[in-house]
Amino acid sequence: MTRIRKQACDEAAGRIAALMLKGQPGDWGMDIESWDWNPGVGIIAILEYYECTQKPEVLSEIIKWTERNRYQSDNHKVINAMAPFTIYPRLYELTGNQYYLNKAIEVGDWMLTEAPKTREGAFEHTVTEPEAFSEQVWADTIFMGVLFLARLARVTANKKVGEEALCQLQLHFKLLQDEKTGVLFHGWDCGKSNHMSAARWGRANAWIALATPMILQELQGMLNVPELLIESYHRLLRGLKTYQAENGLWPVVVNRPDYRYEMSGSVGIASSFLKAANQGWVDDGYREAADLTLEQLLVSVDENGHVGGVSGGTPVLPSEEAYNDFDIRPTQYGQGLALFLLNEYLIS
Repeated sequence: MTRIRKQACDEAAGRIAALMLKGQPGDWGMDIESWDWNPGVGIIAILEYYECTQKPEVLSEIIKWTERNRYQSDNHKVINAMAPFTIYPRLYELTGNQYYLNKAIEVGDWMLTEAPKTREGAFEHTVTEPEAFSEQVWADTIFMGVLFLARLARVTANKKVGEEALCQLQLHFKLLQDEKTGVLFHGWDCGKSNHMSAARWGRANAWIALATPMILQELQGMLNVPELLIESYHRLLRGLKTYQAENGLWPVVVNRPDYRYEMSGSVGIASSFLKAANQGWVDDGYREAADLTLEQLLVSVDENGHVGGVSGGTPVLPSEEAYNDFDIRPTQYGQGLALFLLNEYLIS
């Protein structure tokens, strides 16, 4: 990467992170002062941004965020609200504050012993909204809850927790991967034994594509990773690469080139390509594919740090066509996924 390009990434990442930490109270998309998946994705990305830059003021802001918001953490014991806890194991290592470790262990125990599971044994996707998705498995769960378990396993050297994280990752690949294309469906209904609308939604693919190398890196040296899981991941990346448009983006439903392009799924997928390349799992063709996405991201970030082209929150929709009818809005998760991509370039 040229010095000029790295500087552009650094400047864009700084604007994005600053806007995320500032937030916009009252705006669901950009409000960081809550305990749910949306700000959770944001704060996970900001912690990684700190790891890449070692800027002490960023870590200070993260710690302040936990102090302001941790009183909310017991309000919602659902999978989607596990996301913010993902930073706790690392914060314990960085600060030595026993609170972070104790709370992480408490949350991990709840996930292993009380969190609802489907008949297949996968975590049921539960949310903070007054909605129930009984017996449903969503791709989102891997990033929102299973990544936390992997980090907790590493910090505590608890193989049981690590085995659960690995088991969940395997189950989600088994239930969601399209055998024909290698890419993932958004959800699976264990009761009805179908993929519901059977949409191969871009951001669903991004959640698992990005979380998988992060999870396996945490479990490295603790557990043996099944070859089938590695092959499933490679099939996912190969499938996604075939659907990338010439402009570097992916349609909101990855196998529908007639649909609109969507930024958060695209940068999440590109981030997974770079993480896999940086860990030596894939060839440089994936790095080149991510470079194309980066070009689109850099021109989509405005002077205030807003990432453009991000679709709103998306449950499993009733039809494939419904995914193409999305609103565009700045969100903490959209900002976060963009920041993950820029972080990879900052450490390259």
